[in-house]
Amino acid sequence: MISALVGATAGVGLFLIWWSCWETSDRGNRKRQPGRLAELLAAAGVDKVTGRGLAGTCLGLGVFVALVFYAVSHSWPIAACFGLFGAWLPVTILRWRAKKRTAMLRQLWPDVVDHLRSAIRAGLPLPEALIQLGDKGPEELRPLFREFGADYRAGGQFDGSLNKLKQRLADPVADRIIEALRLTREVGGSDLGKLLGTLAEFLRENARTRSELEARQSWTINAARLAVAAPWIVMVLLATRPEAIQAYNTPLGAAVLLGGLIVSLVCYTVMLKIGALPQDERVLR
Repeated sequence: MISALVGATAGVGLFLIWWSCWETSDRGNRKRQPGRLAELLAAAGVDKVTGRGLAGTCLGLGVFVALVFYAVSHSWPIAACFGLFGAWLPVTILRWRAKKRTAMLRQLWPDVVDHLRSAIRAGLPLPEALIQLGDKGPEELRPLFREFGADYRAGGQFDGSLNKLKQRLADPVADRIIEALRLTREVGGSDLGKLLGTLAEFLRENARTRSELEARQSWTINAARLAVAAPWIVMVLLATRPEAIQAYNTPLGAAVLLGGLIVSLVCYTVMLKIGALPQDERVLR
């Protein structure tokens, strides 16, 4: 009995030594990164729709648009092309909304930093200064800071509440501000007011410069959209003529539509890349 127990213990020991020689996967401890659709929804400020819900909406709208165009034109190649456009429409709307929200936040962050600077100079601790923004901050951001105050009062965890606030804001400038406040709270320092004042001036200058560049860039974007939309508007008009429908129902006609679709997408993407401004990335998420 004793020899069996010693043998089992030695076997377990040898197994543990062998197991320790292999790298263990940290997949369970690694923070799962959100997908592109989830990031787009967060950037657009849509928090009640999941990535799967958005994908389902795109698929359903694409099928619906394709069926409508088939009922009108009786041509599957034409219906498939416009079905693809319909499937991409929700993503286009979300991108437009995310861009508009980012531009709005870019104008608001200097005021937020000024409010924080005034509150800290008045002697308020960092959590209370952030909670105060729910009543005295910019109107568009008050609900988010009120949620931060509710999270902080419920659990008393400053870091956890900051992480939730960062997820709700989903903005690169907000990431930098939040991480600067977190670092200041952890290591201390007496220059926070000066730091926030310099940051507010930098954000105002950056917003002013970017607004001027976007105003000059708008003609390139509008020209790209018009160049892509014009042939397909003509296609809608041609879809009312039976001889045009017959031509596009042939394999050669379907190949022409496919080639036109590919050329339109490639040219539109290239024009957007040429006229695009550098975008801030969320490196501190």
